[in-house]
Amino acid sequence: MRILVIGSGGREHALAWAIAASPLADALYCAPGNPGIAEDATCVAIAPTDIAGIIDFCTRERIDFVVVGPEAPLTLGLVDRLEAAGIAAFGPGAAAAALEGSKGFTKDLCARHGIPTAAYRRFRDSGAARAYAREKGAPIVVKADGLAAGKGVTVATSLAEALAAIDEALDRNRFGAAGAEIVIEDFLAGEEASFFALVDGETALPLSSAQDHKRVGDGDTGPNTGGMGAYSPAPCLTPALSEEVMARIIRPTVAAMAAEGRPYKGVLYAGLMLTEKGPQLIEYNVRFGDPECQVLLPRLKSDLLPALIASRDGVLKMFDLRWEDETALCVVLAAKGYPGEPVRGSEIRGLAEAASDPDIAIFHAGTRREGSRLLADGGRVLNVVARGRTVGEAQRRAYEAVDRIDWPGGFCRRDIGWRAVRKG
Repeated sequence: MRILVIGSGGREHALAWAIAASPLADALYCAPGNPGIAEDATCVAIAPTDIAGIIDFCTRERIDFVVVGPEAPLTLGLVDRLEAAGIAAFGPGAAAAALEGSKGFTKDLCARHGIPTAAYRRFRDSGAARAYAREKGAPIVVKADGLAAGKGVTVATSLAEALAAIDEALDRNRFGAAGAEIVIEDFLAGEEASFFALVDGETALPLSSAQDHKRVGDGDTGPNTGGMGAYSPAPCLTPALSEEVMARIIRPTVAAMAAEGRPYKGVLYAGLMLTEKGPQLIEYNVRFGDPECQVLLPRLKSDLLPALIASRDGVLKMFDLRWEDETALCVVLAAKGYPGEPVRGSEIRGLAEAASDPDIAIFHAGTRREGSRLLADGGRVLNVVARGRTVGEAQRRAYEAVDRIDWPGGFCRRDIGWRAVRKG
Protein backbone atom coordinates (compact mmCIF):
# COMPACT_ATOMS: atom_id res chain seq x y z
CA MET A 1 0.00 0.00 0.00
CA ARG A 2 0.98 3.62 -0.59
CA ILE A 3 0.28 5.60 2.60
CA LEU A 4 0.11 9.32 3.37
CA VAL A 5 0.23 10.66 6.94
CA ILE A 6 -1.04 14.21 7.48
CA GLY A 7 0.70 16.42 10.04
CA SER A 8 4.08 17.58 11.33
CA GLY A 9 4.21 16.99 15.08
CA GLY A 10 5.33 14.37 17.55
CA ARG A 11 2.04 12.47 17.19
CA GLU A 12 2.56 12.22 13.43
CA HIS A 13 6.18 11.12 13.89
CA ALA A 14 4.96 8.30 16.14
CA LEU A 15 2.28 7.33 13.59
CA ALA A 16 4.79 7.35 10.72
CA TRP A 17 7.26 5.34 12.81
CA ALA A 18 4.63 2.68 13.54
CA ILE A 19 3.23 2.57 9.99
CA ALA A 20 6.73 2.34 8.48
CA ALA A 21 7.18 -0.94 10.38
CA SER A 22 4.11 -2.49 8.72
CA PRO A 23 4.76 -5.04 5.96
CA LEU A 24 1.68 -3.59 4.23
CA ALA A 25 3.36 -0.19 3.69
CA ASP A 26 5.25 -0.16 0.38
CA ALA A 27 5.63 3.63 0.27
CA LEU A 28 5.10 6.16 3.05
CA TYR A 29 4.70 9.91 2.66
CA CYS A 30 4.00 12.67 5.18
CA ALA A 31 2.57 16.14 4.57
CA PRO A 32 4.35 18.26 5.61
CA GLY A 33 6.36 16.12 8.05
CA ASN A 34 9.49 17.16 9.95
CA PRO A 35 13.19 16.17 10.07
CA GLY A 36 12.49 13.19 12.33
CA ILE A 37 9.64 11.92 10.16
CA ALA A 38 11.96 12.24 7.14
CA GLU A 39 13.91 9.25 8.50
CA ASP A 40 10.80 7.05 8.07
CA ALA A 41 8.86 8.72 5.24
CA THR A 42 9.17 11.01 2.23
CA CYS A 43 8.09 14.48 3.36
CA VAL A 44 6.09 16.68 0.98
CA ALA A 45 5.55 20.41 1.50
CA ILE A 46 1.75 20.46 1.73
CA ALA A 47 -0.03 22.07 4.69
CA PRO A 48 -2.47 19.84 6.62
CA THR A 49 -5.31 22.26 5.84
CA ASP A 50 -4.53 22.46 2.09
CA ILE A 51 -7.31 20.07 1.16
CA ALA A 52 -7.08 20.62 -2.59
CA GLY A 53 -3.30 20.16 -2.50
CA ILE A 54 -3.61 16.93 -0.52
CA ILE A 55 -6.20 15.47 -2.90
CA ASP A 56 -4.08 16.45 -5.91
CA PHE A 57 -1.02 14.75 -4.39
CA CYS A 58 -2.97 11.60 -3.51
CA THR A 59 -4.32 11.35 -7.05
CA ARG A 60 -0.94 11.98 -8.66
CA GLU A 61 0.94 9.53 -6.40
CA ARG A 62 -1.82 6.87 -6.36
CA ILE A 63 -2.13 6.95 -2.56
CA ASP A 64 -4.16 4.02 -1.19
CA PHE A 65 -4.78 5.22 2.36
CA VAL A 66 -4.50 8.53 4.23
CA VAL A 67 -4.03 8.79 8.01
CA VAL A 68 -5.00 12.23 9.33
CA GLY A 69 -3.10 13.23 12.47
CA PRO A 70 -4.26 16.70 13.64
CA GLU A 71 -7.73 17.95 14.43
CA ALA A 72 -7.91 21.03 12.17
CA PRO A 73 -8.12 19.19 8.82
CA LEU A 74 -10.64 16.75 10.32
CA THR A 75 -13.00 19.53 11.37
CA LEU A 76 -12.56 21.11 7.92
CA GLY A 77 -13.83 17.91 6.27
CA LEU A 78 -10.61 16.50 4.80
CA VAL A 79 -11.79 12.89 5.24
CA ASP A 80 -15.12 13.67 3.54
CA ARG A 81 -13.31 15.21 0.57
CA LEU A 82 -10.82 12.35 0.29
CA GLU A 83 -13.53 9.70 0.38
CA ALA A 84 -15.57 11.62 -2.20
CA ALA A 85 -12.50 11.51 -4.45
CA GLY A 86 -12.24 7.74 -4.00
CA ILE A 87 -9.30 7.86 -1.58
CA ALA A 88 -9.66 5.81 1.62
CA ALA A 89 -8.90 7.75 4.81
CA PHE A 90 -8.70 7.20 8.56
CA GLY A 91 -10.51 9.73 10.74
CA PRO A 92 -13.98 11.16 11.27
CA GLY A 93 -15.83 13.28 8.75
CA ALA A 94 -16.59 16.91 9.59
CA ALA A 95 -20.01 16.18 11.13
CA ALA A 96 -18.50 13.66 13.58
CA ALA A 97 -15.41 15.80 14.22
CA ALA A 98 -17.73 18.30 15.93
CA LEU A 99 -17.04 16.23 19.07
CA GLU A 100 -13.77 18.16 19.27
CA GLY A 101 -14.59 21.13 17.07
CA SER A 102 -17.32 22.35 19.45
CA LYS A 103 -17.20 21.73 23.19
CA GLY A 104 -20.78 23.00 23.41
CA PHE A 105 -21.92 20.37 20.89
CA THR A 106 -20.33 17.62 22.96
CA LYS A 107 -21.83 18.88 26.22
CA ASP A 108 -25.28 19.04 24.63
CA LEU A 109 -24.85 15.51 23.24
CA CYS A 110 -23.93 14.24 26.71
CA ALA A 111 -26.97 15.98 28.21
CA ARG A 112 -29.32 14.45 25.62
CA HIS A 113 -27.97 10.91 26.06
CA GLY A 114 -27.15 10.73 29.78
CA ILE A 115 -23.37 10.56 29.39
CA PRO A 116 -21.71 11.61 32.67
CA THR A 117 -20.00 15.01 32.48
CA ALA A 118 -19.82 18.22 34.50
CA ALA A 119 -22.84 20.56 34.66
CA TYR A 120 -22.41 23.47 32.25
CA ARG A 121 -23.81 26.53 30.47
CA ARG A 122 -22.97 28.02 27.04
CA PHE A 123 -22.44 31.78 26.57
CA ARG A 124 -21.86 34.32 23.81
CA ASP A 125 -22.59 37.36 25.98
CA SER A 126 -19.79 38.28 28.39
CA GLY A 127 -22.12 40.00 30.85
CA ALA A 128 -24.28 36.90 31.23
CA ALA A 129 -21.17 34.73 31.51
CA ARG A 130 -19.70 36.91 34.27
CA ALA A 131 -23.00 36.86 36.19
CA TYR A 132 -23.09 33.05 35.97
CA ALA A 133 -19.46 32.75 37.13
CA ARG A 134 -20.19 35.00 40.12
CA GLU A 135 -23.24 32.91 40.96
CA LYS A 136 -21.32 29.64 40.80
CA GLY A 137 -18.05 30.81 42.38
CA ALA A 138 -14.62 29.20 42.08
CA PRO A 139 -13.12 26.79 41.30
CA ILE A 140 -14.79 26.77 37.89
CA VAL A 141 -13.74 25.95 34.32
CA VAL A 142 -13.95 28.32 31.34
CA LYS A 143 -13.49 26.87 27.83
CA ALA A 144 -13.40 28.36 24.36
CA ASP A 145 -15.96 26.41 22.31
CA GLY A 146 -13.74 25.80 19.28
CA LEU A 147 -10.21 24.68 18.51
CA ALA A 148 -7.61 26.78 20.36
CA ALA A 149 -4.43 24.66 20.06
CA GLY A 150 -4.78 23.32 23.61
CA LYS A 151 -4.77 26.82 25.13
CA GLY A 152 -8.49 27.59 25.31
CA VAL A 153 -9.20 26.06 28.73
CA THR A 154 -8.83 27.89 32.04
CA VAL A 155 -9.26 25.94 35.27
CA ALA A 156 -9.94 28.99 37.42
CA THR A 157 -9.09 28.64 41.10
CA SER A 158 -10.43 32.14 41.83
CA LEU A 159 -13.35 34.21 40.59
CA ALA A 160 -10.91 36.85 39.31
CA GLU A 161 -9.19 34.23 37.15
CA ALA A 162 -12.55 33.07 35.75
CA LEU A 163 -13.64 36.63 34.93
CA ALA A 164 -10.30 37.28 33.22
CA ALA A 165 -10.75 34.14 31.07
CA ILE A 166 -14.25 35.26 30.08
CA ASP A 167 -12.93 38.71 29.19
CA GLU A 168 -10.07 37.27 27.09
CA ALA A 169 -12.35 35.03 25.03
CA LEU A 170 -15.50 37.11 24.60
CA ASP A 171 -14.32 40.72 24.88
CA ARG A 172 -10.67 40.64 23.82
CA ASN A 173 -11.18 37.98 21.11
CA ARG A 174 -8.02 36.12 22.07
CA PHE A 175 -9.11 32.91 20.31
CA GLY A 176 -10.89 34.50 17.36
CA ALA A 177 -13.89 32.56 16.09
CA ALA A 178 -12.98 29.62 18.35
CA GLY A 179 -13.76 31.77 21.40
CA ALA A 180 -16.85 33.55 20.10
CA GLU A 181 -18.79 31.17 22.34
CA ILE A 182 -17.58 29.73 25.63
CA VAL A 183 -18.62 26.88 27.88
CA ILE A 184 -18.53 27.40 31.64
CA GLU A 185 -18.67 24.17 33.59
CA ASP A 186 -18.42 22.90 37.13
CA PHE A 187 -14.98 21.96 38.41
CA LEU A 188 -14.52 18.20 38.73
CA ALA A 189 -12.26 16.92 41.51
CA GLY A 190 -10.30 13.72 41.03
CA GLU A 191 -7.53 12.22 38.93
CA GLU A 192 -7.32 12.87 35.18
CA ALA A 193 -6.73 10.09 32.67
CA SER A 194 -6.90 9.61 28.91
CA PHE A 195 -8.80 6.74 27.31
CA PHE A 196 -8.62 5.75 23.63
CA ALA A 197 -10.77 3.57 21.41
CA LEU A 198 -10.87 2.85 17.69
CA VAL A 199 -14.39 3.27 16.30
CA ASP A 200 -15.83 2.07 12.97
CA GLY A 201 -19.24 3.75 13.12
CA GLU A 202 -20.81 1.06 15.33
CA THR A 203 -18.14 -0.90 17.19
CA ALA A 204 -15.65 0.59 19.64
CA LEU A 205 -12.37 -1.28 20.25
CA PRO A 206 -10.58 -0.04 23.39
CA LEU A 207 -6.89 0.68 22.94
CA SER A 208 -5.03 1.48 26.14
CA SER A 209 -4.99 4.18 28.76
CA ALA A 210 -2.54 6.98 29.38
CA GLN A 211 -2.05 9.86 31.75
CA ASP A 212 -0.61 13.16 30.58
CA HIS A 213 0.70 16.24 32.33
CA LYS A 214 -0.88 19.45 31.06
CA ARG A 215 0.67 22.09 33.32
CA VAL A 216 4.02 23.51 32.30
CA GLY A 217 5.72 23.22 35.69
CA ASP A 218 6.73 20.46 38.10
CA GLY A 219 4.04 19.51 40.57
CA ASP A 220 1.35 20.42 38.01
CA THR A 221 1.94 24.15 38.40
CA GLY A 222 1.76 27.00 35.92
CA PRO A 223 -0.39 27.45 32.82
CA ASN A 224 -1.91 24.66 30.76
CA THR A 225 -0.02 23.42 27.70
CA GLY A 226 -0.68 20.94 24.91
CA GLY A 227 1.04 18.37 27.16
CA MET A 228 4.47 18.19 28.80
CA GLY A 229 4.67 14.40 29.04
CA ALA A 230 2.67 11.21 29.41
CA TYR A 231 2.88 7.56 30.33
CA SER A 232 0.93 4.42 29.44
CA PRO A 233 -0.78 2.45 30.83
CA ALA A 234 -2.34 4.62 33.54
CA PRO A 235 -2.50 2.50 36.73
CA CYS A 236 -5.51 4.49 37.94
CA LEU A 237 -7.61 3.07 35.08
CA THR A 238 -8.05 -0.48 36.33
CA PRO A 239 -9.67 -3.13 34.08
CA ALA A 240 -12.97 -2.70 35.94
CA LEU A 241 -12.85 1.09 35.61
CA SER A 242 -11.93 0.81 31.93
CA GLU A 243 -15.00 -1.32 31.29
CA GLU A 244 -17.11 1.25 33.15
CA VAL A 245 -15.73 3.94 30.82
CA MET A 246 -16.65 1.83 27.80
CA ALA A 247 -20.14 1.07 29.14
CA ARG A 248 -21.08 4.57 30.40
CA ILE A 249 -19.15 6.91 28.10
CA ILE A 250 -17.60 5.44 24.94
CA ARG A 251 -20.32 3.05 23.69
CA PRO A 252 -23.19 5.48 24.48
CA THR A 253 -21.34 8.20 22.56
CA VAL A 254 -20.81 5.97 19.52
CA ALA A 255 -24.51 4.96 19.59
CA ALA A 256 -25.62 8.59 20.07
CA MET A 257 -23.55 9.83 17.13
CA ALA A 258 -24.95 7.10 14.87
CA ALA A 259 -28.52 7.82 16.01
CA GLU A 260 -28.08 11.54 15.27
CA GLY A 261 -26.81 10.91 11.74
CA ARG A 262 -23.14 11.59 12.53
CA PRO A 263 -21.58 8.09 12.57
CA TYR A 264 -18.11 8.25 14.08
CA LYS A 265 -15.09 6.55 12.51
CA GLY A 266 -11.53 7.01 13.69
CA VAL A 267 -9.89 7.17 17.09
CA LEU A 268 -11.99 8.56 19.93
CA TYR A 269 -9.96 10.11 22.74
CA ALA A 270 -11.83 10.70 25.97
CA GLY A 271 -10.28 13.03 28.52
CA LEU A 272 -11.63 11.76 31.83
CA MET A 273 -11.85 12.82 35.45
CA LEU A 274 -12.01 9.90 37.87
CA THR A 275 -14.31 11.31 40.56
CA GLU A 276 -15.89 9.88 43.70
CA LYS A 277 -19.04 9.36 41.61
CA GLY A 278 -17.15 7.43 38.93
CA PRO A 279 -15.52 8.47 35.65
CA GLN A 280 -16.84 11.64 34.00
CA LEU A 281 -16.06 13.04 30.58
CA ILE A 282 -14.04 16.25 30.52
CA GLU A 283 -13.88 16.50 26.73
CA TYR A 284 -13.46 14.50 23.54
CA ASN A 285 -10.71 14.72 20.97
CA VAL A 286 -11.18 13.19 17.53
CA ARG A 287 -7.55 12.16 16.97
CA PHE A 288 -4.73 10.54 18.89
CA GLY A 289 -3.50 12.57 21.82
CA ASP A 290 -0.17 14.35 21.70
CA PRO A 291 1.95 13.23 23.60
CA GLU A 292 -0.24 10.19 24.47
CA CYS A 293 0.16 8.71 20.99
CA GLN A 294 3.91 8.64 21.58
CA VAL A 295 3.50 6.29 24.56
CA LEU A 296 0.66 4.17 23.16
CA LEU A 297 2.31 3.08 19.92
CA PRO A 298 5.63 1.84 21.41
CA ARG A 299 3.55 -0.56 23.54
CA LEU A 300 1.51 -1.92 20.61
CA LYS A 301 2.58 -5.44 19.62
CA SER A 302 0.12 -5.64 16.72
CA ASP A 303 0.52 -4.00 13.32
CA LEU A 304 -1.14 -0.57 13.56
CA LEU A 305 -2.02 -0.17 9.88
CA PRO A 306 -4.58 -3.02 9.59
CA ALA A 307 -6.34 -1.67 12.70
CA LEU A 308 -6.68 1.78 11.12
CA ILE A 309 -7.98 0.23 7.90
CA ALA A 310 -10.49 -1.92 9.84
CA SER A 311 -11.79 1.22 11.55
CA ARG A 312 -12.38 2.87 8.20
CA ASP A 313 -13.88 -0.29 6.66
CA GLY A 314 -16.34 -0.95 9.50
CA VAL A 315 -14.96 -4.37 10.53
CA LEU A 316 -13.59 -3.75 14.04
CA LYS A 317 -16.01 -6.32 15.48
CA MET A 318 -13.67 -9.02 14.14
CA PHE A 319 -10.49 -7.28 15.28
CA ASP A 320 -8.21 -7.49 18.30
CA LEU A 321 -4.97 -5.86 19.37
CA ARG A 322 -2.10 -7.07 21.56
CA TRP A 323 -0.13 -4.84 23.91
CA GLU A 324 3.19 -5.06 25.74
CA ASP A 325 2.82 -5.27 29.53
CA GLU A 326 5.62 -2.75 30.06
CA THR A 327 5.26 1.00 30.62
CA ALA A 328 6.17 3.70 28.11
CA LEU A 329 6.88 7.22 29.38
CA CYS A 330 7.37 10.40 27.34
CA VAL A 331 9.14 13.59 28.39
CA VAL A 332 8.44 16.65 26.24
CA LEU A 333 11.35 19.01 25.63
CA ALA A 334 10.02 22.50 24.92
CA ALA A 335 11.67 25.70 23.77
CA LYS A 336 12.19 28.42 26.36
CA GLY A 337 9.21 30.75 26.40
CA TYR A 338 6.62 28.00 25.90
CA PRO A 339 3.60 27.98 26.38
CA GLY A 340 3.97 31.66 25.53
CA GLU A 341 6.00 32.71 22.50
CA PRO A 342 8.77 30.09 22.12
CA VAL A 343 12.36 31.04 21.26
CA ARG A 344 13.06 29.54 17.83
CA GLY A 345 16.32 28.74 16.08
CA SER A 346 18.48 27.33 18.91
CA GLU A 347 20.63 24.33 17.91
CA ILE A 348 20.02 20.82 19.25
CA ARG A 349 22.86 18.29 19.50
CA GLY A 350 23.36 14.80 20.87
CA LEU A 351 20.21 13.05 19.63
CA ALA A 352 22.05 10.03 18.22
CA GLU A 353 23.76 9.38 21.57
CA ALA A 354 20.50 9.91 23.46
CA ALA A 355 18.66 7.39 21.25
CA SER A 356 21.42 4.75 21.28
CA ASP A 357 19.49 2.62 23.82
CA PRO A 358 16.97 0.36 21.99
CA ASP A 359 14.38 1.15 24.69
CA ILE A 360 14.53 4.87 23.77
CA ALA A 361 12.69 6.56 20.91
CA ILE A 362 12.91 10.27 20.11
CA PHE A 363 10.02 11.78 18.19
CA HIS A 364 10.38 15.22 16.63
CA ALA A 365 7.60 17.70 17.28
CA GLY A 366 8.94 21.15 16.32
CA THR A 367 12.29 20.96 14.53
CA ARG A 368 13.82 22.02 11.22
CA ARG A 369 17.08 21.38 9.41
CA GLU A 370 19.51 24.10 8.39
CA GLY A 371 22.24 22.25 6.53
CA SER A 372 23.60 19.69 8.98
CA ARG A 373 22.25 21.56 12.00
CA LEU A 374 19.01 20.62 13.77
CA LEU A 375 17.17 23.66 15.09
CA ALA A 376 14.19 24.20 17.38
CA ASP A 377 11.20 25.48 15.42
CA GLY A 378 8.20 25.41 17.73
CA GLY A 379 6.96 25.27 21.31
CA ARG A 380 7.05 21.56 22.01
CA VAL A 381 10.18 20.43 20.16
CA LEU A 382 11.14 16.84 21.05
CA ASN A 383 9.47 13.83 22.69
CA VAL A 384 11.85 11.48 24.51
CA VAL A 385 10.12 8.12 25.05
CA ALA A 386 11.46 5.27 27.19
CA ARG A 387 10.12 1.83 27.94
CA GLY A 388 10.53 -0.04 31.22
CA ARG A 389 9.02 -2.77 33.37
CA THR A 390 7.63 -0.15 35.73
CA VAL A 391 6.78 3.54 35.55
CA GLY A 392 9.81 4.27 37.73
CA GLU A 393 12.18 2.38 35.42
CA ALA A 394 10.75 4.05 32.30
CA GLN A 395 11.02 7.44 34.02
CA ARG A 396 14.67 6.87 34.95
CA ARG A 397 15.58 5.80 31.42
CA ALA A 398 13.74 8.74 29.85
CA TYR A 399 15.53 11.33 31.96
CA GLU A 400 18.92 9.66 31.38
CA ALA A 401 18.27 10.10 27.64
CA VAL A 402 17.10 13.69 28.14
CA ASP A 403 20.34 14.49 29.96
CA ARG A 404 22.37 13.24 26.97
CA ILE A 405 20.74 15.84 24.70
CA ASP A 406 22.75 19.07 24.33
CA TRP A 407 20.15 21.82 24.03
CA PRO A 408 20.60 24.86 26.29
CA GLY A 409 17.58 26.51 24.60
CA GLY A 410 15.14 23.91 25.90
CA PHE A 411 13.53 22.80 29.14
CA CYS A 412 11.32 20.01 30.46
CA ARG A 413 9.40 18.95 33.51
CA ARG A 414 11.37 16.67 35.81
CA ASP A 415 8.45 14.81 37.38
CA ILE A 416 6.61 13.07 34.52
CA GLY A 417 4.86 10.00 35.95
CA TRP A 418 5.01 11.27 39.53
CA ARG A 419 1.55 10.06 40.50
CA ALA A 420 2.26 6.46 39.54
CA VAL A 421 5.78 6.52 40.99
CA ARG A 422 4.43 7.87 44.30
CA LYS A 423 1.88 5.06 44.46
CA GLY A 424 4.63 2.54 43.85
